[in-house]
Amino acid sequence: MATKTEALAAATLGDPRWAAVVARDAAADGRFFYSVRTTGVFCRPSCGARTPRPENVGFHASVAAAEQAGFRACMRCKPGEPSLAVKHADRVAELCRFIQASEEMPSLEQLAERAGLSPYHLHRVFKAVTGLTPKGYAAAQRAERIRTGLTKRGSVTEAIYDAGFNSSGRFYETSSQVLGMTPTNFRAGGANTEIRFAIAECSLGPILVATSDRGVCAILMGDDPDALAKDLQDRFPQATLVGGDATFEQLVAKVVGFVEAPGVGLDLPLDVRGTAFQQRVWQALREIPAGKTASYTEIAERIGAPKSVRAVAQACGANALAVVIPCHRVVRNDGALSGYRWGVERKRALLDREAEPSKRREAQR
Repeated sequence: MATKTEALAAATLGDPRWAAVVARDAAADGRFFYSVRTTGVFCRPSCGARTPRPENVGFHASVAAAEQAGFRACMRCKPGEPSLAVKHADRVAELCRFIQASEEMPSLEQLAERAGLSPYHLHRVFKAVTGLTPKGYAAAQRAERIRTGLTKRGSVTEAIYDAGFNSSGRFYETSSQVLGMTPTNFRAGGANTEIRFAIAECSLGPILVATSDRGVCAILMGDDPDALAKDLQDRFPQATLVGGDATFEQLVAKVVGFVEAPGVGLDLPLDVRGTAFQQRVWQALREIPAGKTASYTEIAERIGAPKSVRAVAQACGANALAVVIPCHRVVRNDGALSGYRWGVERKRALLDREAEPSKRREAQR
């Protein structure tokens, strides 16, 4: 009997799912369920109940499999119902649609009441799911509206009011943060806007660094310096492109140093421009640690849009800040490398470079 018990315990201890049960890992919820023979119940990995003895534990791929094996659902973690993470993602997705449809920004209290949560709890949940606060998400949505409105026919004033601003004066106070320039200059493709840039060499080939008066607005890599300059010009067809001076060369050197060693970080102001959805994706990318990767599906789930995997890939392709917004850390579900705006070989080189420090640490242990 003792031998059988030891064998059952050994089988559980050798199963990687057991570590998730011991850690009460919420990230494992939905991937599997575990049952306890002595109680006759099955639970989520994150269940807060006392950790069972390993010889009494069994693992199941689904709720149906656990029930078919004769176990009943735990009344504490309720594995037959959607997980808390899924509930939060659904609530936040509904609030995002509500914010998008609202002419004016709803207050945090209004959003909390709609979600059935306290304002403090909602603020934390919303940011955890989208990477933005409710106020930040609303601001990004409004910025997206004003960009769309300015590219269509009609007056600047109409675009401002259609985007949800109560007055043109209020918009012009923040137009630099919203557009990076005045609305008239934005509509004119960046006219009267000065972009400083320089092209240097790094171990991955030519690299272009450009800044606006708000910060670094482009880090582009490629094989042809002329193609990089054309790419920048296409982004701001009417902007004044100015070559960098000696001081600017120091900034470029910092960027090149960061590309060579991403783990050191880049302490420079950034001018990150994109739609609300792109901003959410890019924020999620910046939260992936150096040396780690995530799939497009995982990024979509993290921002509360699990069905937007293709849109996530498109946001990665629209990224103009190579390495700073690390879209090279996004891989396919099977871990294979997928397309990369600046070439798959550069993507492989960046990932190998980031993996080296962790490998050295492992070797020293």
